[in-house]
Amino acid sequence: MTDPRPIGVFDSGVGGLTVLTEILRRALDELAARDVKAIVVACNTSTAVALVDLRRRYDIPILGVIRPGASAAALATRSRRVGVIATPATVRSHAYFEAIKDENPAVEVYEHATPALVPLVEAGHVAGPEAEAAVSEALAPLLGTRDGVGEFIFPLPPSTAIDTLLLGCTHYPLLRPVIARQAGDGVAIVDSATATASALVELLSINGLEAPDGGPVARHRQLTTGDVDSFRAIAARLFGDAFADVDGIELGVRA
Repeated sequence: MTDPRPIGVFDSGVGGLTVLTEILRRALDELAARDVKAIVVACNTSTAVALVDLRRRYDIPILGVIRPGASAAALATRSRRVGVIATPATVRSHAYFEAIKDENPAVEVYEHATPALVPLVEAGHVAGPEAEAAVSEALAPLLGTRDGVGEFIFPLPPSTAIDTLLLGCTHYPLLRPVIARQAGDGVAIVDSATATASALVELLSINGLEAPDGGPVARHRQLTTGDVDSFRAIAARLFGDAFADVDGIELGVRA
């Protein structure tokens, strides 16, 4: 059994802003009305705020980004100490803490809000001295502070040192090379984007929803409730021409 229909991927926008539950409902109404076969809520904050409610509302598979990332982190850790960096709203929800504990109650979870990293990414500063300095400052509460030659000068106590760092915001994988350098070889980096993609493959297979072989070439179409030109400019800065097809929509109005 195969299913050629598209997959709807919903994010709170390039800005990654906190999305209220009712706005989430209306945005997913737009996707569901386009006869998508599954929806990925591709925003950690949105997943934390509304995933349970959204699954009650729609009769199609809906996948969030928190559970796949939490599962991958729980599997990756050897010392059973995982650090999570995310937006303040996601950290306040404790969604990752609870999801990781569900996977393995013995894992210690250290959550830390890193709000400076989202505007850094959207400004296009994903490499270079500014990015290195911002990431170093953001990670210091989890990893300690490094001196001029890269050694920790105020390392955290060995009993609390993490060996796995979960990137709990969909902006953060764009900083992954910088984060990996700052964290060092002893810390495994897990990002929710990669884990969610793997989970989606499994979800489609289990539900018999894979696209048929020899079907049409995949086409990406982005819909934004924000400013189209601004969205397109930021996407181009970060991803080149991979996502050039951007249209504006108003919630509750079919485009």
